[in-house]
Amino acid sequence: MLSNFFWAVKRLGQSSPMAVIILLVLVLVNVGMQYLEIRLPALVAGEVISGQGMRHALSAVGILLSALMLGELIQKTFTYIQKQMIEGYRYKTEELFTKKSLHMYYQTFERKEVRDLGGRAYLATGMWNGLAPLEDIVKGGFGIAENLLGYLLFGAVISFASPWLVLLLTVGPLVNLWAVRTYQKWEYGHRSKMTDLNRKLEYINSLPGDFAGAKDIRVYSMASWLRDCYRELSAERGKWDKKTVKYSFLSRMADLLVILLRDGISYALLIAMVLGGEITVEEFILYFAAISSFAGWVSGVIDCWNRMNESSLRICDLREYIDYPEPDEKGTVKPRDHLLETPEIVFDRVCFRYDGAKKDAIHDLSLTIGKGEKLALVGDNGAGKTTLVKLLCGLYTPTSGEIRYNGIPLSDFDREDYYRLVAPVFQDIRTGFFSLGEIVSGKAMEETDIARAKDCICRAGLSEKLAELPEGIHTKLGKQVNREGTELSGGEAQKLMLARALYKDAPLLLLDEPTAALDPIAESRIYREYQRMTESKTSLFISHRLASTAFCDRIILLKEGEICEEGTHEELIEAGGIYRELFNIQSCWYQEERKEAAGV
Repeated sequence: MLSNFFWAVKRLGQSSPMAVIILLVLVLVNVGMQYLEIRLPALVAGEVISGQGMRHALSAVGILLSALMLGELIQKTFTYIQKQMIEGYRYKTEELFTKKSLHMYYQTFERKEVRDLGGRAYLATGMWNGLAPLEDIVKGGFGIAENLLGYLLFGAVISFASPWLVLLLTVGPLVNLWAVRTYQKWEYGHRSKMTDLNRKLEYINSLPGDFAGAKDIRVYSMASWLRDCYRELSAERGKWDKKTVKYSFLSRMADLLVILLRDGISYALLIAMVLGGEITVEEFILYFAAISSFAGWVSGVIDCWNRMNESSLRICDLREYIDYPEPDEKGTVKPRDHLLETPEIVFDRVCFRYDGAKKDAIHDLSLTIGKGEKLALVGDNGAGKTTLVKLLCGLYTPTSGEIRYNGIPLSDFDREDYYRLVAPVFQDIRTGFFSLGEIVSGKAMEETDIARAKDCICRAGLSEKLAELPEGIHTKLGKQVNREGTELSGGEAQKLMLARALYKDAPLLLLDEPTAALDPIAESRIYREYQRMTESKTSLFISHRLASTAFCDRIILLKEGEICEEGTHEELIEAGGIYRELFNIQSCWYQEERKEAAGV
């Protein structure tokens, strides 16, 4: 917890050095004002009893009230200032989480345990159930300092009445500390279960508002099923909530019992002392107020400690996520030396196995893709095609073997820089809610070459769509986010992703089912564009439609992660193997599909 506190204070100091100074000043001001507040009624009582006159009383009380007003002004002003500074620190720390999520090695990021850790880490960046860990860990630490200072000051005052009172008021709340810590350990021990349950519940809860899935939910009558799933998960979450409330309630009951015993004994002792003439009325009022405040200081130390401890548990997840180990891939080879060179790709006995899998997804694969070659990968689902593309993108690292780019192992490249050499179009389409130009360029509009972006969009087959949009290339997507936004069909979104690959103009082009959502005529047009866009590039093309692979220089059929057949379209048809069998099965319906699209 102390490590997390100093980590947070260091980050706060880096964000705003004055914030730390202001928090220290507030500690002194807050304690000073608390003392003046308990001193005021005792001073008034003393002035009344002493009979020194109104002028003397007004002077003494006026000085104290002026000090209180000055303290209030400092307190309000500094509290407002430090609130703004801490907000800034929280946002900058949240950037660390975002940066880690955006740049984490994909193979690492894909693991469930890492994504679960990220989900827990995210809870530290905002406010959840009244807890704002990044703020509370800092405020809690300075709160402990403030309460300890108040404890010493007010304890010194109370000790003049009886040192035993100080001991009683100190020892009692330790029972509360033990009870609360026991509850927090229980909650922390079950956090993984709660994270997994919350993730499922949040996912089910997001489906009704998911525009992309709205059609399926209605047409396939999935609403009642999703409601049942939500009820089951909610019921399970309700059970955990009941347990949480139960254990929290028991810990608070211990606190209530301690307060009743502690305050009852303390006030009874004071009353006995004033009735016995051991202390004056003025001292009674001062000690009475000091005991009430003293209990607050002790409780304050415990509350701040507990809040810090709870926040610290969240920040442990955040720091673990931010510091999660990454493969050392800071290579020395600079991609700029290869941007203008058509690459040769070599897979040298490459194997890759997913975490927890019993067998390789890619097994002992050796393959050379020549400079400027158009290579097609075909095969059944699960044959390893997309895995091979991700390996070539640098998103995965081979379990064994080596991949070389122009004779250079991929491990010799800086991972972030290597991405500049590849332009993939994946099956999963994510268009975002930005403008068409921004999505194509991957940059803000002011940094986008608009003429080039328009050309790429038109080359990808979206010229008619672009012409009908009032804002043209500046049109934003996502009607749920942008009031004047537009929605693209599946085929249009695929073409937009192709335009993005064209804009990047990388020497290695990777197309993973780029025409799956297109009709045959649109697909045919895209293939003609492929012929142009792959000039002076090495390209890898994945498709389930075998008729679409004829334009490639070579076709490789994968099966269970290994090369099963290899050759041109004509050679594979002539060989009469698996490729020919699959092609014959597809050709019947594929030709009918083309006739229907052409209106024949």
